Amino acid sequence: MRRALTLAVLLVAGCQLPADRLPLKPLPEDGPPLPYAELLTRARLQAGQATEAFYVNKWTDLEDAAKGLEQTARFLPKATDVPVKQKDSLPVSAGDLGKEAGKLREAAKAKVAKQANEILQRIHLKIRELRLEN
Repeated sequence: MRRALTLAVLLVAGCQLPADRLPLKPLPEDGPPLPYAELLTRARLQAGQATEAFYVNKWTDLEDAAKGLEQTARFLPKATDVPVKQKDSLPVSAGDLGKEAGKLREAAKAKVAKQANEILQRIHLKIRELRLEN
């Protein structure tokens, strides 16, 4: 009986859904430059959060993720430890990412699903291009 109760408690505890992901806090605008890898990881997380919000029609969350991506894109050109292959193209790539994030924010505000989906695809491709190894 005791084993059955313990097993039941473990099964119930193990089957709980994970807590909602906490949104990433905005970066301090006057803070020091951050490592490229950290900013790239941040951009991937924000793009993932944006995609999740899009799938469940959480337009405000999508808008917030887009704002975060815009900020991350502004920080990228100032990053430290930028891979040699990315140095020359980083200002343009980061600018493109920021523009797409701005378009995503506007699409989320207007709740235009088709447009948001197309922009999310471009954002994911842009972040993929920024990866550490090519």
